[in-house]
Amino acid sequence: MIEFFLHSFSTLSHGLIGYVIPFLFVLTIVVFFHELGHFLVARWAGVKVLTFSLGFGPELVGFNDRHGTRWKISAIPLGGYVKFFGDDTEASTPSAETLAAMSAEERAGSFHHKKVGPRAAIVAAGPIANFLLAIVIFTCLFTFFGKPSTTARVDKIEAGSAAAAAGFQVGDIVTAIDGAKIGSFSDMQRIVGTHAGDKLTFTVKRGDSLVDLAGTPELREVKDPFGNVHRLGVLGITRQTAAGDTVTEKVDPATALWLGVKETWFVIDRTLAYIGGVFTGREAADQVGGPLRIAQISGQVATIGLAALVHLAAVLSISIGLLNLFPVPLLDGGHLLFYAVEAVRGRPLSERAQEMGFRIGLGLVLMLMVFATYNDILHLAAS
Repeated sequence: MIEFFLHSFSTLSHGLIGYVIPFLFVLTIVVFFHELGHFLVARWAGVKVLTFSLGFGPELVGFNDRHGTRWKISAIPLGGYVKFFGDDTEASTPSAETLAAMSAEERAGSFHHKKVGPRAAIVAAGPIANFLLAIVIFTCLFTFFGKPSTTARVDKIEAGSAAAAAGFQVGDIVTAIDGAKIGSFSDMQRIVGTHAGDKLTFTVKRGDSLVDLAGTPELREVKDPFGNVHRLGVLGITRQTAAGDTVTEKVDPATALWLGVKETWFVIDRTLAYIGGVFTGREAADQVGGPLRIAQISGQVATIGLAALVHLAAVLSISIGLLNLFPVPLLDGGHLLFYAVEAVRGRPLSERAQEMGFRIGLGLVLMLMVFATYNDILHLAAS
């Protein structure tokens, strides 16, 4: 067991610089905009912001702005927080004694003395900022790099595959799946990859005719160019690209924005579908990763180029936004749950009930972190 963990540590340390710098680049962008969402809406609502921190733990460097907010970078770069006036901790938990002793002027700038609506808006602004960041990144990528596409043509069919059983023929061009238009081979791969075990109707152009074929993608383990294993739906067809096959379509800013929204929704939809699949047993939980996995993937993607790394930042931003909306005390979603209860009851939960909720939330978050780190170590050891 000791050798196992030493091997995992060695695997990570060999690429330390190549992993850490891209990881910090990606995580810093995502965390900064998440906390900026909280910060801006808090300022708009008249709440005094005491601290804006990238990272946790001891302060490395910082400064005070003209409003008295301490902006700082802390030693542990695995997140961040905004601390409001009236908060007792970085998790925005209050102290009843401190709140009760505030003057009328102090209460005007206290987060916990605001009505439930502004408090909910401040908390929700973090995840919303993550989604908006992803839309902006995707929009910029489509605007400046265009939309690459390769015709969804079938060049090779694997014997005994789902494609062979469905009746695909070499030369077929897939134009639609379940009525949804297919503009490229990657569009087809995306749908097939996320619908393992589901019967799909493929509309293909065969010569001058359109033919409908029914096929069910098989769930297989597929390795990406970096050797990472993914469980995806596979038909068993291959597209052999040659020079000139891939066309980059230039798009105007309005179209790029629409594509950015669609891309963001796709990531949200697939992430929620995966989480639902884990709870129903259709998906394996070993795909849940933590900081080590993110660091490894960041380093791998950085070798492709800056655009690919920024794309990863958009995907991670969506994941962070969704995670924070889970109704778990300690996360933004947990605060929103408390505020919903408060809105219904007409008064907040008791301090003891909130404290118990935060303890349960802390336990759940810690268990998730341990589980994700365990998965990361297994993944690194196998790579």
